[in-house]
Amino acid sequence: MAELVWREEFSVGDPAVDHEHRELIDLVNAALGRIAAGAPADEIDAAFGDLLAAVSGHFAHEERQMQRGGYAAYPEHRADHERLIDRLRDLMDEAHEDPAAAAEALVPALEEWFSGHFATHDARLHGALGPHEH
Repeated sequence: MAELVWREEFSVGDPAVDHEHRELIDLVNAALGRIAAGAPADEIDAAFGDLLAAVSGHFAHEERQMQRGGYAAYPEHRADHERLIDRLRDLMDEAHEDPAAAAEALVPALEEWFSGHFATHDARLHGALGPHEH
């Protein structure tokens, strides 16, 4: 089963944000590992739940920064976040029916997301607002 691997094209140029994004990749791979190991459904659900919680928290933090900074592209950026959350929820549902198929769909979906969202939305955001605040 494929894993998601950090690539330099995912970098947004802010080491703190890149670190958070790498942590998200680790959670993706943890979910994939549970599926590959044939873990029980509750363990797979927990791994997806951890991923969804981390992604949601990361997005909420970014969205607060955008609002505080008066970021003009906030509506589009937030809509892109909502699309990924919806896709992750769909994959969680699919994992109940066919875990292996959900795992196979997860890597390409998130590679596309990381390439597209990180390189465009996040790079513009962090370029406009400056270094990431913790």
